[in-house]
Amino acid sequence: MSTILRGFLPGNKVTTLQSGEAFFPAIEAAFDRAKHEIHLATYIYKNDTTGEMVANALARATQRGVKVFLLLDGYGSKELPSSMLHRLRADGINVLIFRPHISPWSLRRERLRRMHRKVIVVDREIAFVGGINIIDDCKGQDDTPCRYDFCVTVEGPLVDVIRLSAQRLWAAVSWRSLHKRALPTECLPVAKSVAGSMNTAFLMRDNFHHRRDIEAAYMHAINKAEREIILAHAYFLPGIEFRHALISAAKRGVKVILLLQGQLEYFVEFHAARALYGNLLEAGIEIHEYRKGALHAKVAAIDGHWTTVGSSNIDPFSLLLAREANVVIDDKDFGATLAESLKKTLKMDCRQILTHTWKQQFIGWRVVGWFCYGLLRLMMGISGYDCVASPVSKRRFKTGGAI
Repeated sequence: MSTILRGFLPGNKVTTLQSGEAFFPAIEAAFDRAKHEIHLATYIYKNDTTGEMVANALARATQRGVKVFLLLDGYGSKELPSSMLHRLRADGINVLIFRPHISPWSLRRERLRRMHRKVIVVDREIAFVGGINIIDDCKGQDDTPCRYDFCVTVEGPLVDVIRLSAQRLWAAVSWRSLHKRALPTECLPVAKSVAGSMNTAFLMRDNFHHRRDIEAAYMHAINKAEREIILAHAYFLPGIEFRHALISAAKRGVKVILLLQGQLEYFVEFHAARALYGNLLEAGIEIHEYRKGALHAKVAAIDGHWTTVGSSNIDPFSLLLAREANVVIDDKDFGATLAESLKKTLKMDCRQILTHTWKQQFIGWRVVGWFCYGLLRLMMGISGYDCVASPVSKRRFKTGGAI
């Protein structure tokens, strides 16, 4: 794999934040440093202690004259009370809801197209991209561990690319909702031209110009892998081409490791993913289930230098429907550090699924898995999507373009 791929920008500094323990203090500090503007897009915003902390930090920013733009998803944040929305707006925070009208009886594809991104941009200085929602990640009771999740901070020229994406998405939602909440017109200080030495790219998935960009980037990296592939995903239900790429990599001697959900959160998704275990294990792919707590990560480390962190799972919802955002980093030091972190988790907090024990499991659980897999296939088919086909292997991925 070449060191610099098309769409990568050099001169960036990227730092990993693992779970809410590191993420929430970092964004609060960034909000308190803000001088001009804050963009925050999140799938889930909960009215809990974390949501209160974020609301307070954003309010402090508006009191200093900072323009704040908060974009929430209508389904993911449907439980946010109107009192909190009123408070946010009363504090001078511009709030928009992506697709707020939800019918519980409709299977139209528009209902399933959600804004699943978790992106924050502050003053053209720093951006946060990952999988962590505005929600209490740590219960604080019974020694419950934080959700296993990741975010990255980005400094350097890529920040402007991420900011432009946030602005365009805000403008699109504003236009559709007829709110016409204007973006700031004043010129902000230019982002740092060089903040580090990392080559990075910003990938989006939408339903217009970037339908397959994230999946295409994964496929390109998997097909070029020579030594090792580590994928850590809360929801894993790839299409047939993606599965074949992983199997082909294993057959040519690449060590392929999957770090997947070990605790049942959503019954159908959990068991549908397990329906694929047999074929993957027979191909020599390692499967490890996270058992320490809830897994919410969406990261990958390939050959010790290609890595991605973001909001996109490897399932039909993320790859075919939702608006997602990932950062890709091509850097040996960063890649080696993330790979070692994932391997430590594999060793300390996971249980490996072995082929012979998997074959000996109660036949009823296999039936449940295939039933759930078929049910998800049926639901996607009714909605007008095919979660098996994935014609992306020959496409070159795009980065940082228009929404």
